[in-house]
Amino acid sequence: MNIQSQNLFNNLINKGVLKQKVYTNTLESMRLFKNEVLKLKDEYDKIAQDDQVVFEFTDRGDFEFELQFAGDILVFLMHSNVFEIPRHDAILNTSYLKADKTRSYCGIIHIYNFLADSFKYDRDNDLGYLIGRIFVNHEMHFHIEGKKEIGMIYNNFEQSVLNEESAREIVSSAIVYTINFDLLVPPFEAVKMVSVFDIRKHTQSLSLRTAKRLGYKYQADSKNE
Repeated sequence: MNIQSQNLFNNLINKGVLKQKVYTNTLESMRLFKNEVLKLKDEYDKIAQDDQVVFEFTDRGDFEFELQFAGDILVFLMHSNVFEIPRHDAILNTSYLKADKTRSYCGIIHIYNFLADSFKYDRDNDLGYLIGRIFVNHEMHFHIEGKKEIGMIYNNFEQSVLNEESAREIVSSAIVYTINFDLLVPPFEAVKMVSVFDIRKHTQSLSLRTAKRLGYKYQADSKNE
């Protein structure tokens, strides 16, 4: 085997092993999140009276699970592929990533917030919001992009390691943010028209698009959210 072929195969093997490790760590992170949600459910069940407020976990497989509480649902969704942090991202300037470029390869877990009624009444046009996403690398270190409480709890890639403690805090912060992320009445102009189909096919309350910020701007760093 010549040197060129050897280098080619070494690169292929090294990149493949790296991505497999990232994938395995991200899958393990999903397991940690699931376990912490189940622990929270057990704790809630001990204090809840007559099921006055729903707190339910639904497993959708290795890559997805749902947590419903009151009128909200959080969907944790893992992407099956591995990504590299883009070159323009400021986090690449940190000493942690400059020291080892392989640390910038990450798996991603998204956290979406939906209204529970959107699922209950099959309102397929309703919108959910991405409130956070977690990047996990081959060293089990992670970085979070997210709304308020979620994005502020861990902002040091080098020191943040995904374990039971950090998984619990991320889940708890997502719940706190969602509880405070209220459903607003949409502007009159955003809902003043409705199609004949919407009226005839379903009742208006079930078919018209609903979202927490329908008709309003939803910005990642809005001070009002």
